[in-house]
Amino acid sequence: MEFVKEHENFIRFHEERRTGERLRRLREGHGYAEKQFMQHIWWPIIGHFRHLHPEYEVRDFQDNTRFVDFVYLRPPHRICFEVDGYGPHARDVDRSRFGDNLMRQNQLVLDEWKIFRFSLDDITGHQRRCQQVILHIMGRWYGNQTKLISLTHREKEIARLAASTLDPLKPHVVAEHLGIRVEHARKWLHSLHRKGIIKPASGEQRIRSYILDPKGRNLFI
Repeated sequence: MEFVKEHENFIRFHEERRTGERLRRLREGHGYAEKQFMQHIWWPIIGHFRHLHPEYEVRDFQDNTRFVDFVYLRPPHRICFEVDGYGPHARDVDRSRFGDNLMRQNQLVLDEWKIFRFSLDDITGHQRRCQQVILHIMGRWYGNQTKLISLTHREKEIARLAASTLDPLKPHVVAEHLGIRVEHARKWLHSLHRKGIIKPASGEQRIRSYILDPKGRNLFI
């Protein structure tokens, strides 16, 4: 129910700020596939829609108007998210339209947009894989540098690893990722635990794995 309310508020917010073709495109273009992306991929791991814009208008170098499913506008990066369904419409796209879609993506890249595409099949059937991509994006490009700067180099790497995985983080995984001994990995994990970046996921007397603490998650979103 929380998602339903927030999604309604999200759409209303953007409708109130649009007119003409931009409003029409939002009402007609934001459909089932786009809502599935928001509900099952974005919302469970991000928990808000700040900086996200649906059916966003961009102009190419020929001054043509184009719309993309979502953009994430948060300096210093501009990111496009496209949701592609595989159905009769997608299969029947003619060669001209197919080439235009490719050129459209090339132009966005030339304008320094970062582009990520998801199939509707993956969104409905492989949600963890799609969520993992979003986590990697946030961890790689939007780490909170003000707070992260207080961590050591090893701690930063482990915090980013925790932010980019959906599974509890175990010492041997950290050791393999960083090329260090397991006992050293445990030391760094304990340090991050004391600093409130991660919290135990299993174990009481001896902690076996960790997950990112909600406070730690805020470093990346």
